[in-house]
Parts: sequence; structure tokens; C-alpha cells
Amino acid sequence: MATLPLILPAAMLVVAAVAPLAARWWGRSAGYAIAVAYAAGTGALLTAAPRVADGAELAAAVPWVPGLGIRLAFRLDGLSLLFGLLVLGVGALVAAYSARYLKREGRHGRFYGLFTLFAASMLGLVTADDLFLLFVFWEMTSITSFFLIGGDGGPEASRSATRAFLLTSLGGLALFAALVLAGIAAGSFDLHGILERPGAIRDHAFAPAIMLLLFAAAFTKSAQVPFHFWLPGAMVAPTPVSTYLHAATMVKAGIYVLARFSAVFAGDPTWTTTLVLVGLTTAVVGAVLALKQHDLKALLAYSTVSQLGLLTALVGVGTFAAMAAACLHLLAHGLYKASLFMVVGIIEHEAGSRDLRRLSGLRRLMPRTAAVTGIAALSMAGIPPLLGFVSKEESLAGFLGGLPDGLALVAVTLAVLASVMTFAYGARIFDGAFAGTATQRLYDPPAGFLAPAALPAALGLLLGLVVWRLDPLVGPAAAAALGMEGETHLALWHGLTPGLALSGVAIGAGVLLFAVRRPVEHVLARLRAPAAGERAFDRSHRAVVGTGKIAGRPFLAATPVRHLPWVLATAAVAGVATWRLLGGSADGPPPPFPPPDRWLAGALALSVLALAWARNRLAAVAVLGTVGFLVSVLWVLLGAPDLAITQLLVETLTVVLVVLVFRGLPKGFARSSGRRMAAGAGAAVVVGGLAAWGTFLLTGRRQLSEPGAYFLEAAASEAGGKNVVNTILVDFRALDTLGEITVLAVAALGVFLLVRRTGER
Repeated sequence: MATLPLILPAAMLVVAAVAPLAARWWGRSAGYAIAVAYAAGTGALLTAAPRVADGAELAAAVPWVPGLGIRLAFRLDGLSLLFGLLVLGVGALVAAYSARYLKREGRHGRFYGLFTLFAASMLGLVTADDLFLLFVFWEMTSITSFFLIGGDGGPEASRSATRAFLLTSLGGLALFAALVLAGIAAGSFDLHGILERPGAIRDHAFAPAIMLLLFAAAFTKSAQVPFHFWLPGAMVAPTPVSTYLHAATMVKAGIYVLARFSAVFAGDPTWTTTLVLVGLTTAVVGAVLALKQHDLKALLAYSTVSQLGLLTALVGVGTFAAMAAACLHLLAHGLYKASLFMVVGIIEHEAGSRDLRRLSGLRRLMPRTAAVTGIAALSMAGIPPLLGFVSKEESLAGFLGGLPDGLALVAVTLAVLASVMTFAYGARIFDGAFAGTATQRLYDPPAGFLAPAALPAALGLLLGLVVWRLDPLVGPAAAAALGMEGETHLALWHGLTPGLALSGVAIGAGVLLFAVRRPVEHVLARLRAPAAGERAFDRSHRAVVGTGKIAGRPFLAATPVRHLPWVLATAAVAGVATWRLLGGSADGPPPPFPPPDRWLAGALALSVLALAWARNRLAAVAVLGTVGFLVSVLWVLLGAPDLAITQLLVETLTVVLVVLVFRGLPKGFARSSGRRMAAGAGAAVVVGGLAAWGTFLLTGRRQLSEPGAYFLEAAASEAGGKNVVNTILVDFRALDTLGEITVLAVAALGVFLLVRRTGER
């Protein structure tokens, strides 16, 4: 049982690897087998729930990078249990739904593989107990969502996926910086250990920077104003992806990080004020934009933005009651939003449209679908006895305590206003699609297609009636988030409370707003704000790409003459800069210059002169190879056989490639004018002299530098090697070397694809 938090993400990664093979065997029906795997994981979490409710935390870890103290560490507490149940539970429903939503023919293996990898990434994120591991899974959710959103769509899907990826990746960079600073401040990268000593970060000079960086990461990932625009744009993705992304996974990642670090920053005025105001502003803006939509999918997308804002604000309040309300609303939102998104997919599948202006009277044609939609929409609107009503009441009550009077008044006002509009657009979903006169001949989908959407709606009704059964889930989640003990007493009826009164006001005002929906829609039709964020981001993106093209234009020329001035200028500037910085003289006399070195230097000089004088292309290649081989001899004399071998391999490959290229060119070089040759020779002498002098000044520093002394001493003890150059490349600057290898691999792949495409043409 203790290894469960380690086993579950690993098992999901295995399922992701097997999913393409299952899709090859069973086609789209592989979704049912994948749903069974998700359901098994959900069952495993439910089995561990009693122990977690009693205060136990399941933890498992294996070494990853021992030298840096980084482990593959996972922990299951109340908060990660709640998120894990959402990830796997909703994932099981969406996988089963996909088995009938997807077309019979298609790239099902790619979809199921990415979908399950997405789930594994999110599960790893919420159970990670190491800061670096948390960041790795955070980025995995961004990468997998990019491919899922883009899918096999056209240019619009590609633009939306790119927009989402770039924006959330910027947030990922902010999260990485925040986690590194947090680890430095706390002296450890163990997440659990850091949260047990919140003062280590809260009292550190890095605390304000960490807080702001966490804001940037969470606001971009969870679509808070002004970064909210990417989420509705992601609706170009297939409905199963939209369902999973909105109900249980990616957009909830920001909420999770904020809740997880509440143990450190809860109660801080900056933390509280920022999260409450940004969250409730997002709730209102998202609700207004949801009322404006006619596309059911877009309406649900903006409603997700609104509900994410409400969750952010509740986390910001920082009290146990508010955090418990956030945890309950997280569950309620996951259930009704999963149901509604899947229903919208069914409507589009059956009616061929999801535009409210083209849908009418579906209640008579699709009564079972209408019932599922009605239950889920009522839960979203906050109508008793559904779970959404209890979570809305608890949420509104959460804003009444723990905030300064002025901020509390603003928070309650904005929360009620958002709730009013939530009721209105919830009612609008049902009225627009299911009321009125039928205009098409449609039927309810098969039970296997509707059941995954019906189950979360039914759970929303059942759990609302027995909501006290959720105390062992919600209470430990809030306690784990805040690092404090507390009690929850969820109930469908608490008596006449301020929360109930505010909920009643929201429902009453929502009914009035729905009643005057026609003039409201007329006013909202003039609102042009929804695309403002997209336009600003797209303009910025085009400006950056355009700047890159301008900066790279000089290096895109086909002739070497356009490239050489940059190289020569850089070498000359480096030589002059070295001369100015070091005062023009070395620290001591030059090192001894034995006869073998002199002969080698002479041979190199003659080879270079021969290369410059060559008029035949093949002769020039032969002399160029000679220069490379002589440099290899130099490495041997200097005691670096590994570099010599590398040089030989590179030179051999270069000669072979150049010969292959030169086969299609004339045997001789084009004749140059005497003036041009003289100018080239003069430039070579000047730049060569400056570069040689700068090199002599640098290598003439006879004292051992502090970094050099460290590498010489640490090579054997810390890296386990005697070759200092190798240990620097492989150990001390391993990430740099990895980056170089990655660049070479990408370049090789690009050349391969280019050659193959050219050959196909």
C-alpha cells in the first residue's frame, strides 16, 4: 500500500505505452480496455482513502540523481487523493466515451497513447514529492496537451495548440524558477519537508519572488485573466480531449499548485488579496463571456474559466472552511462539467451542430440525453439537492470569513454576481437546445455512448443527497493543503445560514437574468473583448517570429561570402577585447616550444597556405583533410587521445560529405580578381594576428585559476574520472552537453526529412 503513489503513475505510463498496440488490435473500442485500467487505478485510490482520511500519508521514493539529492519521490495525502480520483475517475469515463465518439477509422493509437500519457503526467504531478519531479510532470502536461489539442486538425487547431503551449510553457518557466528559489530558501528540494517548515520560505528574502512566480505559473495554466483566452481556443480539440482537459486535468494543475503552496503563503496579505481579486475578476469575466456564446462548447469553455476563477479565489482566502469549499467545488465541477462536455459531443454527433441558434426541441427527440443535461446543468447552476448546490453554498460562505471587511464585501459581491450568471448560462444550455419545437428527426444515442455522460450527472445528484459522506475526502484534502487540522460538516441543509441566503439571492437573480436573456444577448453581442487576448498574443508572437527572421536573414545566404564577415568580425573583436582586458601582455614567459611542436606547426601552416592556394576542388578537400589530421596529431601530443579520435572521425566524415557534394560541381574554383585576393589575404593576416595574439594572452596566464583548481580536484572525487576534460563535458556541464547533442539530433532529423521529401518530389 505504501508504494501506491509510485506504482500508479508508473502503471499509467505502461498503459500509455501499450495503448497504441491495443488500438491496433481493437480500433476505437480499445477505449474500453483503457477505461478499465483507469477504473482499476480509481479503485486502488479508494482502497487507500480510509487510511488517508485517518491522517496517514503514503510515500515511496527511489533515487534519481543522487548527487543532487533528487529522487523519484511520490506521496499520497488528502489533496493528492482528491485530485488523483478526479484524474483517474473522469479519465475512465472519457476513455469509455471515446470508444464510441471516435470514428471507426482513424489514428486511434496516437490518440489513446497521448491521452493516457496526459493522464499519467497529471497523476504524477499531483503525487510528486520532489520539486524537480513536480516540474517535469507539469511540463509533460503542457507537451501532451499540445499534441492532443492540435490533433489531426487544420491550421486553426495548430494555432490554438501553439498558443496554449507557448503560454503555459512561459508559466512553466516561472514555476521552475519558483521551485528552484524555494529549494534554495528551504535548503531542500523535498516538497513534503518544505511544507512542514513553511517559515523557511515565508521568512526568506526570496519569498516575494517565489510568490509572484507561482502566480505567473498558476494563472497561465488555469486560465486566469488576462491569460484566459487560450482555454476557449483549445476547444478545437476533439470533445474527449476538451472534456478531460476542462473537468479533471490540465487546467486544474494551477489550482493544485496554489493549494499545495497555501501551507506556506496562506494568510499573507499579498497572497490573499491577489488570488481573491484575480480569481473573482476571472469568475465574472468568464461568466459574462459564457453568456455571450452560442456555441455550446465555447459556452462551457468560458464557464470553466469562470469556475477556475472561483476556485482560485477560494484558495486565496486561506481559511480551512474556504479550502474545504474549494475542494468540494473542485469535485462538483469535475462531475457536472465532464457530463456536460460529453453531452455536447453527443448532440453534435447526432444533430450535426452545437450552435444554440440551430438547435431546438431536443427534449422530445432525445429525452434521456435531455435528462442527463438537465441534471448536470442544474448542478452547475447550484440548485438543490445536487452537489453543485452544496459546493456553491459552501463557497459563498467561505468568502464571509477570514478576509478583511472591505475585501470580504468585494469578494462576496463578485462571487454572487458570478453565481447569478452561472445560473443564467446553465439554464440557457438546456433552454436553447432542448426546449422549443423540434426541427429535426433525431434519437437518443445508444446506451453505451450516453452512459459515460450520465454517470457523473447521477453521481452529482447522489452525492448531493448524501453529501456528508464526502467529509472524509474533503476534510483531509483541505488539511493537507493548509498544513493544519480542521473539521468539515457537509450537509444538504444547515438551516438558515448566510451562505444559504447568498445562494438564494444568486438563484433568484439568476432567474430574472434568464428571463431577460434576449435584451442581455443583444447588449453582449456588441462586446468585442473575447478575441482581445488572442489578438494581443498573436501580434506579440508574430513580432517575435518576425524579429527572429530579420536577425537570421544575414545567415540564410547561399554564398559563403555573406557568412565570412560575421566570423571574421567576431574573431577580431574577441582578439581586441582580450588584449584590452589583459593589458596586452602575458603573465610570464611563453612555454617551451620543442622541435616536434615546431614541425607540426610548420606543417599546419604549409597545409593552410596550400588550401588557400588550391584551384582544384578535390585537391582543396584533400588538403583540408590533411589540416584536420595534423590537428589530431596535436591532440595526441597534448595528451588528449579522446579528442584526437573525435577529430579523426569528424574529419573523415567531413571529407566524405564534401566529396559527395563536390561531385556535382565543376572541378575547379572560379577565378578571383587580384584585388579581391589581396583584400582576403589582408583580412586573413589582420584577423589571424589578432586571434593568435588573444589566444597567446589567454594561454599565457600561468597561474592556475580558481575554477581550474576546483575541476582538477573534484574530477576524481565527485565525477569519478581522471580525464578532467571528459568529466567537465559529461558531469559538470552535462546539461550543456545534452543540449548540444539535442541540437545535433534535431538538425540530423531535419536534414533526413528534408532529403526524404526532396527525394519524393
